[in-house]
This record gives sequence, C-alpha cells and structure tokens, in this order.
Amino acid sequence: MIRVVIAEDVHMVRGALVALLRLEPDIDVVAEVANGDDILPTARTTQPDVAVIDIDLPGKDGLTAAAEIHEHLPEIRTLILTSLGRPGTLRRALAAKVGGFLLKDAPPDKLASAIREVAVGRRVVDSDLALAAWDSADCPLTGREIEVLRMAANGSNVVDIAAHLYLSAGTVRNYLTAAVSKLNARNRVDAIRIAKDSGWL
Repeated sequence: MIRVVIAEDVHMVRGALVALLRLEPDIDVVAEVANGDDILPTARTTQPDVAVIDIDLPGKDGLTAAAEIHEHLPEIRTLILTSLGRPGTLRRALAAKVGGFLLKDAPPDKLASAIREVAVGRRVVDSDLALAAWDSADCPLTGREIEVLRMAANGSNVVDIAAHLYLSAGTVRNYLTAAVSKLNARNRVDAIRIAKDSGWL
C-alpha cells in the first residue's frame, strides 16, 4: 500500500483529490493539509511514501516544503501537483529534488500513475513542460536577489526585508536594483511580474 499525504489549500480540490485516490486499491491517503508550514511536521508524524504538494500554499510555498522533506526525510518522495506550468517553475521544482511534476489539468488517471512511479523512485515530469524548460533561458538572478524580490512581491518593504535577512537597507536596495537591471524591467513591480511569469519566484 502506498501511503500518501496531500497538501492543497483549496478545500474542494483537496476533497476531490482525496476521493479520487481513495478509489485506488493500492493508495492510502493518510493525511491532508492546507498550509505549507504543516507539510514537514505532518510528514514526520505520518511517514508517507509520497507527499503530493501544491506550490501555491499559504505559509511556506510547496517547493520550499518539498526541499525540506528531501533534506530531513529523504526516504519520502514528493510529487508537485500544480496549475503553475511554467518552465522556470519546473526548474525550481527539479532543484528542490522533487520526484514528479504534474499539472492539475492532466487526466485524473495520470495522478495515480504518477504517484506509483514516484513511490518506486522514478521521475515523472509532464513531457511538454520538460521540453519548454529545456528551451527556456536560465534565471539571471542570484539566490539572494530572488529571495529579496520574493519578499518584496509578498508586500514586505525594504526595512522589513533587511531586518528579516540581517542585511542593511542599502544592501537590500542594491539587490532590488540589480534584479530590475538584470531583468530589463522598468521598476521593481515590473521585475516581480517578469520573475513570476518566468516561474522564478
């Protein structure tokens, strides 16, 4: 029996996923969570074989949670199930060492098949998206520039970002200016839009 944890914040979607998977004779949904902060603690408690994770979650985003699972509970496989089908998002997911990446508009039978594949250690990636990621440009931003831009996108101001990252406000402004310049953006808001559209945030 393949033990599965579902992380999805939309109640109706989560309920549908659980109901769908409970029809499978070899899959057992052992827990469901709606917040990214709950994924790692729930995985520790329930010890699933596979964690099926949405990216866009309240609290910690799904890719951060997947990377934490890989670091702290490497025996648990992760499968990203998302509507964010951008090449940059797939690249981030692969960097987080996820076992699979499936779009929410895939046929329902693909989910159970993907869980089975990921559970035995195989990688499952939507083929069209994999080709698009292969052809897409690499992210020009450094990890710190992405972190600062992500916090700005979430509404944090320069002073808050500086305090959170133990940097000076001037250093944070320099990171934001560098991101705007590297993305050929008009301003910070435009840089956030470009980075989001590319799947880099």
